[in-house]
Amino acid sequence: MGLITLLLLLFNKGAGAFFTQTRTGKDAKLFQIIKFKTMTDERGVDGKLLPDEVRMTPIGRFVRSTSLDELPQLINVLKGDLSLVGPRPLLEKYIPLYTPKQFRRHEVLPGITGWAQVNGRNNISWAKKFDLDVWYVDNRSFLLDIKILWMTLLKVIKRKDITTEDPKVFQPFNGTN
Repeated sequence: MGLITLLLLLFNKGAGAFFTQTRTGKDAKLFQIIKFKTMTDERGVDGKLLPDEVRMTPIGRFVRSTSLDELPQLINVLKGDLSLVGPRPLLEKYIPLYTPKQFRRHEVLPGITGWAQVNGRNNISWAKKFDLDVWYVDNRSFLLDIKILWMTLLKVIKRKDITTEDPKVFQPFNGTN
């Protein structure tokens, strides 16, 4: 983690090595998630951030493609905000958009990895992710968590389901997708 931090400090053009963002945890409690920062803060003449593909640094691309950007979340695990396994924590703005069934994902601590991540990750719809999250809530166990951790390791090594060409996958959740 130290080497990654140093490299990001060198290549992020003064943007720092860490990124924090408010996310929702168990019982929809808010917390600050910590990740490695993979993009600069470069802005255009209008003052707006440049597109992600322009701000992504080569080291940032590598860190993200290998899922190393998730490592600082171990701090969130130590703080009790996250578990190793559980539904991925999402943005606060999504809370009013959930159906009662989708909201059930907040009955457990969110995780660095989860059932939805090992069953499609970025290549499945929001509806499928929520179905998988609720399935996990209803079926969680120590053995299932071990299986998910093992499957996560295999996906990271194979770099499977990390990115997709489907632009719909990267759309924000709007309550219907």
